[in-house]
Amino acid sequence: MSSTLKSLRALADPTRLRIMALLEKDELSVNELQEITRMGQSRISTHLGLLQDAGLLQSRRDGKRTCYRLNQEADAVAREFIQLAVRGARETEEYAADRLNLKRVLTRRNEQAQVYFNQIAGRFDRAYGPGRSWQAFGHLLLRILPSLVVADLGSGEGLLSELLARRCKRVIAVDNSEKIVAFGAAKARKNGLKNLEFRLGHLENPPVDPDSMDLVILSQALHHAAVPAEAIGSAHRILRRGGQVMILDLLQHQFEKARELYGDRWLGFAESDLHRWLEAAGFKKIEVSVVAHEEHPPHFQTILAGGVK
Repeated sequence: MSSTLKSLRALADPTRLRIMALLEKDELSVNELQEITRMGQSRISTHLGLLQDAGLLQSRRDGKRTCYRLNQEADAVAREFIQLAVRGARETEEYAADRLNLKRVLTRRNEQAQVYFNQIAGRFDRAYGPGRSWQAFGHLLLRILPSLVVADLGSGEGLLSELLARRCKRVIAVDNSEKIVAFGAAKARKNGLKNLEFRLGHLENPPVDPDSMDLVILSQALHHAAVPAEAIGSAHRILRRGGQVMILDLLQHQFEKARELYGDRWLGFAESDLHRWLEAAGFKKIEVSVVAHEEHPPHFQTILAGGVK
């Protein structure tokens, strides 16, 4: 049987015209079509099968459901039949009721989609969501980062430095441990990151030329410094005019075991201290704020501070 005859046969039933009209603007599942038309599942499925066999519909699996829509890849002849079917459906006596039921079903679908987000409102940043990870967010943010020259002071093995090096013009990672610097440098070579250089040095006097950096980062490093104010002053020294410093550290806390467990010299910092040290170093446009709270003891809070030279 030719495609034209198949289409004519498929559209010979008013119920199938109704289905075509319902699928004009959105795809619908078999259950949704049942609810709108008040027909049984087997009857709806039979009609859908004939329409799909005629090349007028497409279907896809969505878990246990099958969803249908008008054939987006239909040829010119089939497109004509689709238009005629939609036009013809408007003349059926069920058309008005079908539109009302369709609106109700789609409204409920949208409301159900919001249920999850309403339930986790206020804790969205701590709830699991497929594909939502800080690693993924980090790569996204790196794509919008301009090509900078960056110093990562107190870099450790260079996790942040490696990410930055994949986008930035040049990254200098500074740490005071010979073994960590050797490990980081070897890893950078292995990963082919020729623009990432590890240097041995201290936060208070990093081996970086004055006025040479666009951005200086101290990420969870300042609480290891012997004199935090001097480390911030050194960051100012190695920045170009207009360059920025960004400090991620812990808000002042009382978890004394941090000294033993993590080798911390300082139990975090007060916002006022960071602001005062940045100002004393000569930074302008200073911003200091708490950006994260841990739910579990000892309830560490992370503080972000920044300024412009």
